[in-house]
Amino acid sequence: MKILAGRFGGRKIKTSKNLSYRPTKSLVRKSLFDHLTPFQYRSVLDLFAGSGVLGFEAASRGADSVVFVDSNRGAIRYLKENSSILVGPDYSFHSSDVFKFLKNKSSFDLIFADPPYQRYDIEKLVESVLGHLNKKGKFILECDKKQEPILEAGFRDYGQTRILFWENA
Repeated sequence: MKILAGRFGGRKIKTSKNLSYRPTKSLVRKSLFDHLTPFQYRSVLDLFAGSGVLGFEAASRGADSVVFVDSNRGAIRYLKENSSILVGPDYSFHSSDVFKFLKNKSSFDLIFADPPYQRYDIEKLVESVLGHLNKKGKFILECDKKQEPILEAGFRDYGQTRILFWENA
C-alpha cells in the first residue's frame, strides 16, 4: 500500500494479510484528502487505525503529530515499524479499546475512525469523538454505505463505502 501524496508520497507501508483490517482504498483516500485541502491539521487521531494509512497520509501532508489507536497488538507492531520509515512527525501508539482511549481529555484538529462495519454503535462513537475536536477540527468516519447520516453529518459515497464528516465550527 502506498502513500499517495506529500513528503512521503509514493512510499510503501507494510501491511499484513494475517491481520483483520480493511485499509481505506486509494480512490477513497484521494477523494477524502482532496476534501481536506488545503491541509491545515497539525494534530491527528487515527481510531481503529489498522494499517494506519489514513494517519500516515496525514503525516505525509504536514501533520505534526499522529496518534494511532487500535486494540490489535499486531497492528500496533506494524504501525511502529512503518513510523520508523516515515520519519518526521511525532507518532504515538495506543493498544487500547477506542472508547477507553476516548476517556482521556486530549483534543485534535483531525480525527479519523474506520471501525469494523456493523460492529459498533456509530451514534455512540460519534458522540464520544465530537468532544475531542479542536475548534475548526474535522471528524471523518468511514462506514458502510447503508449507514444513514446522523447528527447532521455531511457525507460522500464511494461504491459501498460512505464517508461521514463533521466540523467543529
